[in-house]
Amino acid sequence: MKNLTHSWRFSFLGIILSVVPILILGRIIMVQASPTQTKQLIAFGELYAWEPHNIIPARGQIFDRWGNILAGNKTVYEVGITLAEVRNPDTIALMCSVVFGLDYDKVKATAELEASPDRVYRVLTQTATQEQIDQFEVMRERVLQDSPTDKDENPPSLRGLSYTKRLTRVYPEKEVGSNILGFVNGDGIGYFGVEEYFNSLLADKPKTIWLPKDPHLLENVPEIPTGADLILTLDRQIQAKMEQIIDDAVDDNGAESGSIVVLDPKTGEIISLATTTRFDPNEYWRYDQVFPAGTQYNPTISQAFEPGSTYKIFTMAAGLDSGAVKPETSFLDTGAFEIGGTVIYNWNYGAWGPQDMQGCMQHSLNVCLAWIATEIGAGEFYKYMDIFGIGQLTGVDMAGEVSGRLKEPGDHDWYDADLGTNAFGQGVAATPLQMAAAASAFANDGVMMAPHVVRSMIHNGNQQDFELRPLGTPVKAETAHTLTEMLARSLETESSDALITGYRVAGKTGTAEIPTPYGYTSNLTNASFIGWGPVDDPQFLVFVWLEKPQTSIWGSIVAAPIFKEVVEELVVLLDIPPDFVRLKLYGQ
Repeated sequence: MKNLTHSWRFSFLGIILSVVPILILGRIIMVQASPTQTKQLIAFGELYAWEPHNIIPARGQIFDRWGNILAGNKTVYEVGITLAEVRNPDTIALMCSVVFGLDYDKVKATAELEASPDRVYRVLTQTATQEQIDQFEVMRERVLQDSPTDKDENPPSLRGLSYTKRLTRVYPEKEVGSNILGFVNGDGIGYFGVEEYFNSLLADKPKTIWLPKDPHLLENVPEIPTGADLILTLDRQIQAKMEQIIDDAVDDNGAESGSIVVLDPKTGEIISLATTTRFDPNEYWRYDQVFPAGTQYNPTISQAFEPGSTYKIFTMAAGLDSGAVKPETSFLDTGAFEIGGTVIYNWNYGAWGPQDMQGCMQHSLNVCLAWIATEIGAGEFYKYMDIFGIGQLTGVDMAGEVSGRLKEPGDHDWYDADLGTNAFGQGVAATPLQMAAAASAFANDGVMMAPHVVRSMIHNGNQQDFELRPLGTPVKAETAHTLTEMLARSLETESSDALITGYRVAGKTGTAEIPTPYGYTSNLTNASFIGWGPVDDPQFLVFVWLEKPQTSIWGSIVAAPIFKEVVEELVVLLDIPPDFVRLKLYGQ
C-alpha cells in the first residue's frame, strides 16, 4: 500500500514537470507568433533599458561690445554629506579641513547630526575645484588602503562624504561692470542688472532626457543647447576707466557716492555706467554685507534725485521749441519772482539785471527759468516734460529701474508754485540715466533714443541684433541745435572747468539742494554735470553725479572737472580726432 502511494506521487510530479515546459514553450510560440504581443514585449524591454536624467543647460555667456567675456561658466564641485552613511565624523572633518580648507569643528558638527526624513543631506561647499577633487581622491585611496586593526574601535572612514560636478557663474573682470551685470546666486538665479532682466533667456529651462543603461548606446545622447549668449553695448576698457575716475572723484571730494553715465546719443547704446558702491559678483554671498538695507545696487537706474540746474536745459528747450521765447528774448532779472504765493530767488540771491536767454543759461538764473515756464504755460510745459520722459521709466534692459517723480496739474500734491520750482529742477526727481536719455535729444537732432545695454543675442548658432528704438521727438532739430550752441557758448564764456582742449562741447552744471522732511534745510547738495560733444557731430553724452560732496557744494567746481577728465579719456578710447582734424578731413 505504501509503495502504491509513493508511485502515485512520483507519477503526478512527473506529469507536472512534463506539462509545465510544454506550456512555457507554447507561450513562447504564441508570443513570437503574435505581432501585437511581440511589440508590447519589446516596448516593455526598451522602457527598462533607459533611465531619466534631469539636465540643466549651461547658462549663456555675456560679452562686451568687443567680445571680451564679462560673465561665463566654470566647472566646480559640490561637496556634501549624506548623514545616514557617516561612520567617522573625525575623518570627514579632517579631510575637509586639509583638502577644501573648511572649518574642522563646523564640518564635524555637521557630520555628527542624526539623520532623519527632514535631515538627509548637508552641503559643505559648492565651489570645490578640480585640483581639490583630485587631491581628495588620492587621500581617499590612502584611507581605503589603511586596513583597520582589531584595536580600532572607530576606524577611519569617509563614508557619507561625496561630491557632484556642477557649473557655476564666473566673472573674470570681477568688480568691473558688476552694477550692470548683476549676479547669479548658488541656485542659478540672476539678481539685478542684465542677469535678472534676461534670466529666462540666459538660463534655458531644465530638460529631462532618457539615457540608455547600455554604455554602448551613449553615443546617441542628444545635445542640450545652452542658454542664449548676450553681446552688450558696454566697452570693458571704458567701463574700467570710468569706474576708476568716479572712485577717485568720490574719495577726493569726500562724497557719499558718485555715478557716471556715458552713452551714444545717436543710438542710445550705453557705453558705460560707472557707480559706487560695487562688489565682486563671484562672491555673491557677500551682497548683504556690501549693500546693506537702503543701498542701491545701481543708482544710475534705481536712485532718483532732484537734479537742480541741469534740468534747466529742458525748460529752455521747451521755451524755444514752443516759441514762448527766442535766444534774443530779453528778461529783466530783479533777483526774485513770485508764483503761486512762493517767491523764487537765484542761486546767489542776486539780481542780474537785463539778460537774454543766453545770459539766463550762462548764469543759471532760477528766476529767469521760472518766468520762462510761466510764459510756456503749465499745460504745455508738462506736456514737454512728459515727452522728455521725466518721471517715467526709460525701459532700459536692466532690472531695478525706477521712474522718479514729476508732479503735474491734477495731482493731489501739485500746486501752482511747482511750475516755478520744477523749471529749475527742484521738486522733481529723476535718475541719472533718465536725465542722460532725455538730454540725448539735443545731441541727436531732437530725437530721443531708448537707452539699452544689450546689442545682440546669440542662440543656437544664430545672432539676432536688437533694433534701435526711438522714444520720441521732444523738440525740433533746429531747437536742439540752438540749445546746444547756447550751452557751448556759455561754457566758453565762463571758461568752464569742463572745457577740453581741441574739442568743442556743450553742457550744463547742476547744484541741487537735498530735501529733508523739514524742507531744504540741509547744507549738502547733489552736484552734477551733463554734456555732449563734439558739438558739430555729437558722438558721446556724459552725465556726472556726486552725492553730498564735502569739498564744495557747487557742480561747477566738483562735477565739471570730472566731465573734462571723462571726455579726455573718451576721445582717445573712442578714437575721436580733435575738431580741427575732423573738420579738415571732411572739408568743413
